[in-house]
Amino acid sequence: MKPVLHGSALFRMTLCAAALISGGCKPSQSAGKPTVASDTSSRPDSSVAPASVGTNGKYAEVNGLKMYYEIHGSGKPLVLLHGAFSQVRTDYSSMIPLWARNRQVIAIDLQGHGHTGDIDRPLSYRQMGDDTAELLKQLHIESADFFGYSMGGGVVLDIAIHNPQLVHKIVDMGGSMYRAEGFHPELMKMEATMTADMMNGTPWKASYDSVAPNKSDFPKLVEKIKQLDTHFGGWSASEVRGIKSPVMLIVGDEDVVRLEHVVQFFHLLGGGVAGDLHPMPASQLAVLPGTNHQLMVTRTGWFVSMTNAFLDAPPPDSVSPTKQ
Repeated sequence: MKPVLHGSALFRMTLCAAALISGGCKPSQSAGKPTVASDTSSRPDSSVAPASVGTNGKYAEVNGLKMYYEIHGSGKPLVLLHGAFSQVRTDYSSMIPLWARNRQVIAIDLQGHGHTGDIDRPLSYRQMGDDTAELLKQLHIESADFFGYSMGGGVVLDIAIHNPQLVHKIVDMGGSMYRAEGFHPELMKMEATMTADMMNGTPWKASYDSVAPNKSDFPKLVEKIKQLDTHFGGWSASEVRGIKSPVMLIVGDEDVVRLEHVVQFFHLLGGGVAGDLHPMPASQLAVLPGTNHQLMVTRTGWFVSMTNAFLDAPPPDSVSPTKQ
């Protein structure tokens, strides 16, 4: 029997994991409210209200796109890239006031998402990375830290590989992987059957309809994201080893990726050594307990404090061990 979306919370959860392998899943309030870190560095900027996020941005002409972005706070730049079917407001409204306290937060709606309309070209990590790089060039940002959630993490990874001069440090959160085999196979099989109608009644469809310049483009976005995920080839081990910037991987212990793949990813970045015997690597790995893909964005207190410590840390005193 075909499951009914509106009558099944379980199916809604499953759809989230399957349809949003690339990210952008904003859970309901019943899934747990976001927590706020109590350390001083993670107190919110009182000048940035969560409700204002996603409402006061600007547009730039970027590679044929009318690309939406917002800037909050001042300090060292931190670029935020959201997950699939999502937008700045959906993924980052509770985090931006925390980071904007001492950083210049640049949050971007990618092609076909949020306020940024779609154009006649496929979605690809390379193209979204190039779009981001061009926007930063127009904003005269020469180097920045990057935080990507899920699909956004893939975009950040591609930027580090193809536009390394822009990247200082990277946080890749939720579904962190570098090859398609990192995904749980059953989720990929489910995503191949996804249709736009299956998204009706979900928070992502409501989010899309609230700001999209062309609401009728939603079925096209669904198909493009299916193609992005089901035809994803990934990056080679040599490309990952070649990343010069420190990388922090953050995943849930029940995420959409296999933990053994994430550990392999971490090894390629130079991590996973006997830290009591060797210099500490520049890259880090965090596995959040009791956390699936959609709950990632509710663990605000955990990952904001981790992110601040990682981004603010000076480089390790010694060179990291040879990447594996």
